[in-house]
Amino acid sequence: MSLDELPQKKLASSEAVRFARSDSRFRSLSPAPIPIPTSPSFRSLVESASDERVNHDAVTSHESENGSISTVSSTVSSVESEKAAYEFLAQTPIKSTDTHLVEFSEAMRTVAKALRQVAEGKAAAQAEAAEWKRKYELEMAHKQQSKIKGCGSSIDNELEKLANQLTLEKPASDQTGCCGNHGICSHEILQDAIPGPNPPSSHKMVRRKASFRLSWGCNGNKNGQHKHDFVSFEKGDITTAERSNKQILLKWESSPQTVLFITKPNSNSVRVLCAEMVRWLKEHKNINVVVEPRVSKELLTEDSYYNFIQTWHDDEEIKMLHTKVDLIVTLGGDGTVLWAASLFKGPVPPVVAFSLGSLGFMTPFRSEQYHDCLDNVLNGPFSITLRNRLQCHVIRDSAKDELETEEPILVLNEVTIDRGISSYLTYLECYCDSSFVTCVQGDGLIISTTSGSTAYSLAAGGSMVHPQVPGILFTPICPHSLSFRPLILPEYVTLRVQVPYNSRGQAWASFDGKDRKLLSPGDALICSMSPWPVPTACLMDSTTDFLRSIHEGLHWNLRKSQSFDGPRD
Repeated sequence: MSLDELPQKKLASSEAVRFARSDSRFRSLSPAPIPIPTSPSFRSLVESASDERVNHDAVTSHESENGSISTVSSTVSSVESEKAAYEFLAQTPIKSTDTHLVEFSEAMRTVAKALRQVAEGKAAAQAEAAEWKRKYELEMAHKQQSKIKGCGSSIDNELEKLANQLTLEKPASDQTGCCGNHGICSHEILQDAIPGPNPPSSHKMVRRKASFRLSWGCNGNKNGQHKHDFVSFEKGDITTAERSNKQILLKWESSPQTVLFITKPNSNSVRVLCAEMVRWLKEHKNINVVVEPRVSKELLTEDSYYNFIQTWHDDEEIKMLHTKVDLIVTLGGDGTVLWAASLFKGPVPPVVAFSLGSLGFMTPFRSEQYHDCLDNVLNGPFSITLRNRLQCHVIRDSAKDELETEEPILVLNEVTIDRGISSYLTYLECYCDSSFVTCVQGDGLIISTTSGSTAYSLAAGGSMVHPQVPGILFTPICPHSLSFRPLILPEYVTLRVQVPYNSRGQAWASFDGKDRKLLSPGDALICSMSPWPVPTACLMDSTTDFLRSIHEGLHWNLRKSQSFDGPRD
């Protein structure tokens, strides 16, 4: 190398050192992108310092070769100041950002957990609703099968009568047949509840049974005629015909032969009256008398004259009572009528109720005139009130399907679901056919017939309803809500009351005040109108007897009259 080239090389070396120093400064001031979710770690700072140390060593070695020590020291101090500035600027905001991100992450985790719980609850509710829907459909199928079996061969006759009514055909002139065009034959009302041939009855029971026919009186006239109710849609206009009062009359087609006596227990006056009436029926009407086993024992103990009376000895004979008994006579109050109706799980013979109780909504006859009353009833025709009954099924949660139910229970007044001795509110879910009605939170619920509207339902705030009105009363008991008012539903609906799984306590169901059953979470109670009403004889007619009972029994709207000598218009 010549002496002329030496200054040029020295100059190039100086420029290289300056460029390397500038490049190192740029690298230290332009670090790699910093990830947002994590704070700058100690490792990243060490790596940055290591890069600076490498640049520092390279510059130092190069400057040593060229004898420039002062430049190396200045470069080292510049790198350290840049490093400290970076640490100060980058550490504080990223730590603050990290704190907010942790809080945001915790909030998002809480929201995700809540959404997951909501989704699980919705799925569980949908599964439970699908299960109840399946059970309800099975219950409806079972009910339809029972109706088909119960109706049997009478379907054709009913369809023929319905066709005659729709076409407004005139009644046949021959009224001596079993079933007229304007009535209902006893063979349709009092058909056997159990299909198939009747089992052999006891030798003490009478085999004959009187037949009768039901007809409708028009405007109070007991002439066996009635007006047709129909809907006309001629020329696009819908109108209804004038309606009759539809008072039902019962006329015997053959003389009644057997009378069943049901009496109030533990009453000396009732026992004396029963013995007197039994003797009178046997001596003056030659009527066969059937009494309860308790009454039979009392009468035979009193006098051996009553050895002609009949009774039953087991439940199988009770099931066949409706095929032997033509008429029921009750001596007592409304409770005695309820007990008499409970003996018949199927058809019920006409009931003549004598008032020997307290209120007497269903007992219009006075015992002092029993001769005249029984004469009128035995000779006929007489007005009756068809009092509907509810048919109740209890379905346990452990049942495999809806067809696995307990023995059906028939009630004349009401079925009550209450909380029993539990201190918790009753929690019940109610459905009407396939529609959700409401959740009952209170002391309980009353499902009542119109005959029972003047009983427990009335005390709970329900309305008084004429017993001939077809309907089901839905009355809450002390509901924990100001807007829960009673309902009256049509007679053809099926009500389902179930205790949900999340209920705090159990519920109890009672049927006409007895036969209490425990309802645990998951159990359900199905209520529908029974095809077997209770026909009760009227003193006058259905409406007159009803109004008399609420006036005399409840003193309905009893008020002192306004004074006549007050201010006038």
